[in-house]
Amino acid sequence: MSIATPPRPLDVTALFPRLAPLARTATRLHPRPGSPTMHDSSVGGPLLWPADEPWPHCPGPHVWDGRNPALSPDDVRWERHIRAELTGRPCSDPNLPLAARYTPQEAAIAKRIKAGRPWPDGLVAMLPLAQLYVRDIPGLRPPGQSEADLLQVLWCPFDHPANPTTTLRWRSTAEITDVLDAPPEPSAMQFRGYLPEPCLLAPEEITEYPHSLELSKELQEELRDWSRWQAAGAAVDSSYSVAPDEFYTGELSVAPGWKVGGWTRWGLTDPMPRRCPECGTDTDPLLTIAGSEWNAGTQGWAPEEDRANLTSPLPLPASQKPTGLDIARGSNLQLHACPVSPDHPHIELIQ
Repeated sequence: MSIATPPRPLDVTALFPRLAPLARTATRLHPRPGSPTMHDSSVGGPLLWPADEPWPHCPGPHVWDGRNPALSPDDVRWERHIRAELTGRPCSDPNLPLAARYTPQEAAIAKRIKAGRPWPDGLVAMLPLAQLYVRDIPGLRPPGQSEADLLQVLWCPFDHPANPTTTLRWRSTAEITDVLDAPPEPSAMQFRGYLPEPCLLAPEEITEYPHSLELSKELQEELRDWSRWQAAGAAVDSSYSVAPDEFYTGELSVAPGWKVGGWTRWGLTDPMPRRCPECGTDTDPLLTIAGSEWNAGTQGWAPEEDRANLTSPLPLPASQKPTGLDIARGSNLQLHACPVSPDHPHIELIQ
């Protein structure tokens, strides 16, 4: 696949030269539903996991929230399969409730899923979230002096306390001889939105600039000065005259969606220190895990291949939410890694 981000509406460094030295390269991953193998970079695909290495399990606690019945990964897969079947099935009455359109087999499956699964008591097998080969992802480099050429990310499908907890594995593929064929799956999971759809990737390098909240006070004041933006002419819509810094934040600074590297997106909180718990070194943005590839405020980042669908009525194009994930009601989970060693703990940030 080849997927391209549209050119930015203007060269922001021509208007604000002090941004130029702050530019960073990020790699948008552009996940798209597919059938990845363990030898592919993917989201939600199988992992190239050594047969002699234990599969990671989360010790919990996994506390029932009192509202949502637990589901198995297969329950979620069946729900998605049935929904896709109904979407493509002719119906004489579009107002007919979905349940009335089920086949007898689908009705039996839906009834079983509604009953829920037992809440887990003890260890929970973690779910594969992403596998990234260094050969495929420009800018992906293991920390320190590691010779690893593969990054694997797994997570627990339960909140701890506000987001899934993740584990990272950096590997050298040359050292893997026997591969685990049938990794364990959790018997239950908390939310449907924690099971990723298998997706292949179409990596693309772009340039990012810091979120406005990470800029100096002087630069923030410059971005709020509408007269500075008027030099760009029609490239900036006059509707931004009241708050031109929002144009910078939404269209010029940090790309939405899945990506490696780049800058951190803020919004739920102000910027905070992200120092390694082991050695105190400032961590670097490693991977952004997103439920959506763009939203109403970042629509200008939608790839060229999807722009024809942006003005269509609902439903939104499937490429906007290809992975099926929903993280903290539309937020992103950003992982930051210590540059000193792959053995140092990483930081999880919800924004």
